[in-house]
Amino acid sequence: MAQAMASMAGSVRLITAPTSNTRATTQPRPGMIMTVRASAQGAGETDQQTSRRGVIGLVAAGLAVGGFGGVVLAEGKPILVGPPPPPSGGLPGTLNSDQARDLALPYKNRFYLQPLTPSEAAARAKESAKDILNVKALIDKKAWPYVQNDLRSKAEYLRFDLNTVISAKPKDEKKFLKELTGKLFEDITNLDHAAKIKSTPEAEKYYAETVSTLNDVLAKLG
Repeated sequence: MAQAMASMAGSVRLITAPTSNTRATTQPRPGMIMTVRASAQGAGETDQQTSRRGVIGLVAAGLAVGGFGGVVLAEGKPILVGPPPPPSGGLPGTLNSDQARDLALPYKNRFYLQPLTPSEAAARAKESAKDILNVKALIDKKAWPYVQNDLRSKAEYLRFDLNTVISAKPKDEKKFLKELTGKLFEDITNLDHAAKIKSTPEAEKYYAETVSTLNDVLAKLG
């Protein structure tokens, strides 16, 4: 509409433009009259095109809103909320997965392993001791990374289980067992260091010491 008004205004200025003949201002030339009619006709066509575009835009917007509303309504299904899941325990080593852990403690003192009774802990300690003794084959093959992995994984189980067993012992036996287990883990640490520096002589030396101390500890477990 604004374009049409601007076109018509321009045509009128052409008609009333001053000339040397004063009568030309009151009697427009035929060419100018036709120009005004053409502008008016073009303005009408422009208004019709603008109206059509507006109607088409409204229809398209209505269809889009209607389609989106249909999608939203189609997805509006109720969600059933059941009870909380049961504890995930049941598999070996998973019974403590739902128990809180004290993250302020050092890594070796945090609660990661499944707690057992003293008798069960003693049985698992013996299994861990067997796995530690089996690293001799890896030492002979000079498979140092595997030696370290087996020592570290089994030593943590052994430490945890020995602490469980010692805590159930009488007071007069606890001190001696703590000193003996301290010597055992010192030997295991030295063996781990020998594997780290890839020294076969030191690995064989500290393996022998570890075996000797480990047998003493297992003898006290009963």
